[in-house]
Amino acid sequence: MKAIAQDVYGTAETLHVRDIDLPTPAEGEVVVRVHAAGVGPDVWHLMTGLPLMVRPVFGLRRPRNPVRGWDGAGRVEAVGAAVTDFAPGDPVYGRFDGSFAEYARAKADWIAPKPGNVTFAQAAAVPVSAVTALQALHAKAGLRAGQKVLVIGASGGVGSFAVQLAVAHGAEVVGVCGTRAVEFVRSLGATEVLDHTRQEITDGPRRYDVVLDAAGNRPLPLLRRALTPSGTLVHIGGEGGSRWFGDTGIQLRMALLTRFTRHDLLGLIAVVRRADLLTLTSLIESGDITPVVDSTYPLDQAPAAVRHLEKGHPRGKVVLTVTPEA
Repeated sequence: MKAIAQDVYGTAETLHVRDIDLPTPAEGEVVVRVHAAGVGPDVWHLMTGLPLMVRPVFGLRRPRNPVRGWDGAGRVEAVGAAVTDFAPGDPVYGRFDGSFAEYARAKADWIAPKPGNVTFAQAAAVPVSAVTALQALHAKAGLRAGQKVLVIGASGGVGSFAVQLAVAHGAEVVGVCGTRAVEFVRSLGATEVLDHTRQEITDGPRRYDVVLDAAGNRPLPLLRRALTPSGTLVHIGGEGGSRWFGDTGIQLRMALLTRFTRHDLLGLIAVVRRADLLTLTSLIESGDITPVVDSTYPLDQAPAAVRHLEKGHPRGKVVLTVTPEA
């Protein structure tokens, strides 16, 4: 089968198409024929091997799994022992083990039936980004109807879902994005949009019950000034921080400070699991949230897709189309 693989850490130029063996499912796993795969910052981090502290987990000198990609959508091709919830032919989406390929393995607990009212490309935009937004707002922030929520990085993969999820939960949402994405973020349901090239999040008297930082490029004192006296900040990463430790520094400061302040300062490492995917499926099928695809690229143009992501500010998610939809 065809796959996008890399043998060394580096730029998008390290990604290339090559033939590899078809995967076989182990116990509790399925093999999926991949129709579409999401391209997000998670792909960029594993491609570059940054921050360096992640390499003991993913491979010291080179990626342990050479095939990139985690987000995916497709049809089940084969099931392993002890898998009873899925059968060959079922349309599914979720976290795959190397989704930039014609076929990929996935643990059965990492996938769910694909929402019936979206395409495979739209479904592939969901798993990592939407689960991150869902866990940030609900599991971490305990979002309640009527609260005021600020979403920083509101036009990106995580941010576009966070805006919609907060609106669906009855919150009043203000989004932060660049000039070109203002109308897009407003279309997601934000009651107000701040253009970060013209105003800062602390300009004016408004303060927020929940701040979700999906951009990661503002200092912690500034983020705290945007909160109400007992507000919650959920930091979900970004491209700042050191080459060695990434944004671990801000995570540690938050963990320390939250003990001595009324603010809840929380970090998040999201884990894709079926229960959250089923929640998202319900919200998608009801029309409360809609996956937004910024652009699509064929599998062999994966390097171009990653470069587009690196240039910054896609509206929604970049997606690879892998095999034709059946």
